[in-house]
Amino acid sequence: MVNYREIIRLKSQDYSNTRVATSTGSSRNTVAEVWQLTQDKDLKWPIPDELTNPDLQAILYLDRACTNGRKLPDFETIHNELAKPSVTLSLLWAEYCEQCRNEQVIPYQHSQFNDKYHAYAASKKATLRIKRKPGELTEVDWAGKTLTVIDEAMGEPVTAYVFVACLPCSLYSYAEAFPDMKSPHWIEAHVHAYRYFNGVTRIVVPDNLKTGVIKNTRTELILNRSYYEMAEYYGTAIIPARPYSPKDKPNAEGTVGVISTWIIAALRNRQFFSFIELNAAIQEKLTEFNKKPFQKKKGSRFSAFEEEEKSFLMPLPAAPYETAVWSTATIQPDYLITAGNCKYSVPYEFIGKKVDVRVTEK
Repeated sequence: MVNYREIIRLKSQDYSNTRVATSTGSSRNTVAEVWQLTQDKDLKWPIPDELTNPDLQAILYLDRACTNGRKLPDFETIHNELAKPSVTLSLLWAEYCEQCRNEQVIPYQHSQFNDKYHAYAASKKATLRIKRKPGELTEVDWAGKTLTVIDEAMGEPVTAYVFVACLPCSLYSYAEAFPDMKSPHWIEAHVHAYRYFNGVTRIVVPDNLKTGVIKNTRTELILNRSYYEMAEYYGTAIIPARPYSPKDKPNAEGTVGVISTWIIAALRNRQFFSFIELNAAIQEKLTEFNKKPFQKKKGSRFSAFEEEEKSFLMPLPAAPYETAVWSTATIQPDYLITAGNCKYSVPYEFIGKKVDVRVTEK
């Protein structure tokens, strides 16, 4: 049998086809073919010992995918399938066994199947796609750095806080500036991000800021009522990062740093006289940022989103969520309640009782 491991090892060290052929006892054409297939499959040296020469032959030549009477799984397909929601290695092993039964060949046991897949993933220097399902997560945060808007009426600077949302699977991102980080703007930012993504993920991972999360411990989670209502309206779940655990939302943390350079720093010397003007400039830079090619792989955030994640997002409701502010009030003897600058009457039976008040912009 061809010594695939040795060919890949020597070619990884930039030896010529002639020298590799002489060392391994293979023809130069075989060496060239094996090395080309290795690059096509994106395999990297060192290759784990679990992948033997028969295994490598089956990976490089799918038509030879039986080793020692057993059918080697199509690991590239498995790796791609793992990126889909709710797909696990156990499910794929069961499907692989069913395929082997239909083809009357012997499958690998579950443990061998897992070991060989992990070895394959390691040989590609790939991360197992278990926590980064398309359409599953949105990580959100405020950028640490700020911008400035000049108030035209007063001529004074107003601080602009930048909201950032990131989809971890594709790294597709959204950013928008607001005059404060209070609850109404926090929720409005989510609504605008969902509109930008044209869909909703199943989970939102925010930080533990008080405008969204009132209490987050191992045993208890209390969300801001308006924030919870917004999540319920869109059919998503809010799972905050653990306190002092930025690695629970590493993509948002990383994107905040990149956006601070690519957008915030890039606009540092420009003057803006309204948030509309500022956000138009942010959108322009954001488009450039999302379409900027990746450094270590093909494509961009935009292309990855369009090809891998967009179709897995949940659809938007017919109308966007209307931001609401909740408060409590005690009904006075005149059975009137104040909301903003207006007074509203309530049934007299509520006199002296506390009620919840929900106020929207409309």
